[in-house]
Amino acid sequence: MPRLQPIAIEDTSGHTRELVDAAKKKLGKHLNIIATMANSPAVLESYLGFSGAMGKTKLPAQAREAVSLAIGEKNQCQYCVSAHTTVGKMVGFTEDETVQIRQGVAADPKVQAVIDLAVAIAETKGLISDEDFADAKSAGLSDEEITEVVGLVALNIFTNFFNHVAGTEVDFPKVELLASV
Repeated sequence: MPRLQPIAIEDTSGHTRELVDAAKKKLGKHLNIIATMANSPAVLESYLGFSGAMGKTKLPAQAREAVSLAIGEKNQCQYCVSAHTTVGKMVGFTEDETVQIRQGVAADPKVQAVIDLAVAIAETKGLISDEDFADAKSAGLSDEEITEVVGLVALNIFTNFFNHVAGTEVDFPKVELLASV
């Protein structure tokens, strides 16, 4: 049961309606996370802008989705894990690969480096060790890509925490969280 009530789309108007409609156009349907964020047009606009910008990174879609899956699982966000499992399959991951990524394991070495860095950032609240940073550089991540990983972690922590507080109802095929990660 949601703690924050999603705004009925037909009850939105003005700028909020423009934001909700733009999200639907991009995502293909009205999502509960969007309808719930519509409680605050400022939050919704910020999220859509940040999310849109992070979709244009140098990091490829699979690496971005790997961050979302790993951080969503780390933060135990069923909404985000369910959403990004669906999107992960759309960008080429198999069901098994999405589970492995949620456990912190990727077949591709560069995606693995991205996951390792993202998890280190989340676990240390950004206070990664020199070794974590050196490992990312040794794996071939550029300064631009490392910067993007920080942005992706921040974006995913925001959506994870928002969904926890809101109690957002999952509107994707529901994925069960792993027992431990």
